Amino acid sequence: MSFVRSTLFNLWFYGITAVLALWGLVPGWLSRSSTPDWAMRLARLWARLVIGGLRVICGTRWEVTGLQHLPKDGPALIASMHQSAFDTMVWILLVPRACYVLKRELLALPVFGPMCRLTGMIAVDRGAGAAAIRSLLKESDRALAEQRQMVIFPEGTRVAPGQHVELQPGIAAMAARTHLPVIPVTTDSGLCWGRRAFRKRPGVIHVTIGAPIPPGLKRPELMERLDALFAAATAEVARR
Repeated sequence: MSFVRSTLFNLWFYGITAVLALWGLVPGWLSRSSTPDWAMRLARLWARLVIGGLRVICGTRWEVTGLQHLPKDGPALIASMHQSAFDTMVWILLVPRACYVLKRELLALPVFGPMCRLTGMIAVDRGAGAAAIRSLLKESDRALAEQRQMVIFPEGTRVAPGQHVELQPGIAAMAARTHLPVIPVTTDSGLCWGRRAFRKRPGVIHVTIGAPIPPGLKRPELMERLDALFAAATAEVARR
């Protein structure tokens, strides 16, 4: 039964993604001025339909704790664990103007790449070394001026539940540049929706938003605090 449900969900996921992404490109061809707002509304609809389909078809629900730590409006810097594709859509529903930091290769994907551009996401060439950090900071300035809620995955890639990896320094550079507190987020989404996994498991995905780490910390202290939070969450999942 789980194979059948997963098959149905994957058909739903890719079908909805293709249809809405193509639909969203039409205003981009016709009117540059209205495209960003249109694209964000479409992205929010996409996230609702995909996550709603996950619940109805696969029996996978999600719960969020710590919403009081998110600002009601204005810019924010969110540092989240990354285990699943679920993490790349849930923030579209949790904050008003999500701006993900993503790898530049995604911009080359048909349909999806143009939509990332239209919604103003931050694309970084991870192989560019120091140039990548300079690009990240320039884009952070732009997102800050636009009052966006920036979402970065300090692990740099999707990590299996129970596995702990060294965090990448981009989050520290963004925190120093924007002078925003870092809002740490842990999740166990990989238990239900694994990396490149065809099967989606029923259950509850937990998203835990922690108290903001205050701005102005030295890079080593910030990274140590964030790493400790991620390590504790990883250890808890590994004990299940």
